[in-house]
Amino acid sequence: MKKLQYSLIFAILIFSIAFVLPESHQMPVQGASSKDWNHQSFWYYPWGNNRVHQGIDIFAKENTPVIAPTNGLILKMGQDSLGGNIVLLIGAKWRFHYFAHLKHYNQKLSWFVHTGEVLGWVGNTGNAQGKAPHLHYSIRSLFPRFWMYNSKNKKAWSRLFFIDPGRFIAGKV
Repeated sequence: MKKLQYSLIFAILIFSIAFVLPESHQMPVQGASSKDWNHQSFWYYPWGNNRVHQGIDIFAKENTPVIAPTNGLILKMGQDSLGGNIVLLIGAKWRFHYFAHLKHYNQKLSWFVHTGEVLGWVGNTGNAQGKAPHLHYSIRSLFPRFWMYNSKNKKAWSRLFFIDPGRFIAGKV
């Protein structure tokens, strides 16, 4: 019974975030500007092992704070093979914000974070080892954005689920 209650509470939180929470559009690397990433890197192909680059890499000095660009609920803090130390946050409009290559993530975070709270610090973990410190930032939508379909894009169908983080930061999506 308790497990059902916790599941219901979690579902209500997710629903609230997706439909009620106001969305902010803040730079996720403290002190960075749009000059700190290559604007052509979103959906660039080929990237690494014949992949599409599904986000942007914001370059900064190691240990620069990475902050929440919007309010949201932390779904995961941990490690994965490509991203190294990562944080995954769900914000308004069912948008999943993925922060990768962190030197460290903030283990003191609660489930809910406000815009501007420190999520972690810029690093080069995962497949970024040996490269300049940066934050890989990507945003995935739960629902496809059919109006964005362009058959000329590599993996055109998959791109419908991704939002250009540079446009998000600028408040254009």
